[in-house]
Amino acid sequence: MRIAMMLVLSAVVVTEGIAQEWPSKPVRIIVGFGAGGPDTTARIVAQQLTVQTGQSFIVDNRPGANGIIGADLVAKAAPEGYTLLVTSASYVVNPAIYKKMPYDPLRDLEPVSHLCSSDGHILVVNPSVPAHNVKELIALAKKPDSKIAYGSPGIGNTIHLTAALFNAKAGTNMVHIPYKGAGAAMTAVAGGEVQVMFVTPTLGLPLIKSGKLRALGYDAPTRAPFLPDVPTLAEAGGPLTQIDASWHGLFAPAKTPRAVLAKLEAEIRKAFALPEVRERFSKLGLNPDGGTAADFKPFVATAIKRMSEAARIAGVEPE
Repeated sequence: MRIAMMLVLSAVVVTEGIAQEWPSKPVRIIVGFGAGGPDTTARIVAQQLTVQTGQSFIVDNRPGANGIIGADLVAKAAPEGYTLLVTSASYVVNPAIYKKMPYDPLRDLEPVSHLCSSDGHILVVNPSVPAHNVKELIALAKKPDSKIAYGSPGIGNTIHLTAALFNAKAGTNMVHIPYKGAGAAMTAVAGGEVQVMFVTPTLGLPLIKSGKLRALGYDAPTRAPFLPDVPTLAEAGGPLTQIDASWHGLFAPAKTPRAVLAKLEAEIRKAFALPEVRERFSKLGLNPDGGTAADFKPFVATAIKRMSEAARIAGVEPE
C-alpha cells in the first residue's frame, strides 16, 4: 500500500510539474486548412498566447480532406500540450460524410475551447448572374437549362452542407463544384467559373465590399450588422438553411494531462478577455468566445448528431 501511495503521489507531482513548466518550448498549432477561416483565428490566438506565455505558438497549415489530415496529426501526437488543433465546424460534419475516419472525433481529441463563431453564412453570386434577390435566383436555378453551379471548399464542409440544404429545400437544380480549399472556391465564384456560393463573413466580406460578389441573403434569424442592407433568407423568401455550424474551436490530443489543459484553457480565457483581441475577431464578422472546455465538449457531441441529420436532409451520401 505504501508503494502504491508513493507511486500515486509521484504521478501527481510529475503532472503538477508538467503543468507548472508548460509551455517550456514552442507549441505547434495545426490547422487543417489553408489561408482564411480557422487559419486566421489560429494566428490571432497564437500571437496572443506567445505574448502571454513567452513561448512561441507556431501555426502549421496541413490542408486536405476537409480538415481530417490536420486533425489526425493532432490525434496521433504526443499528449503533452505541444501539438494543438484549431479547426472549423467541419470537424463535426466529417463523421456524417465519411464512412471511415482515421480517428474518433469524440475519443481521440479533447475539446478545449469554442474560440469564435459567426451567426450565419452569406449567400453570394457573381455579379454577372441575372438575379438580384433570392427569389430571382431560385427561379433562375429551377430552369432546366440554367446551368447554375455552386462552389464550396470541398465535399461535406459546412459551406457545402448549407448550399446543399438550400438546393434541396428550394427545389433548385444547382450543380455542386467542390474545390481544394476556400480560397480556390472564392476565386472561382468571383471569376464566374461558378455562379453561387455560401460564404462565411471572414471570407466573403472583402469581395462583397469590393463589388466582386453580390450578397443576396444571410442565413441567420436577424440581419448582419456588417451587412445591414442584406436581408435574411427568411425575409428574402428563401428556405431556412442555418445549421449553427460556422465556428472555430481549439482541441488537444486525448490524454493530455488535465493540469496542462486547465492552464491552456486559462490562457485562452485571459486572451479573450482582452478588448483588443475581441475587436480583431469582431472586425472579421466573428463573435469572439473563448469559452470553457466544460461547455465546449457537450457542444461538440451534440453538433455531431445535428450535422448527421442535416447531411441526411441535404442528401449528402457518406463516402
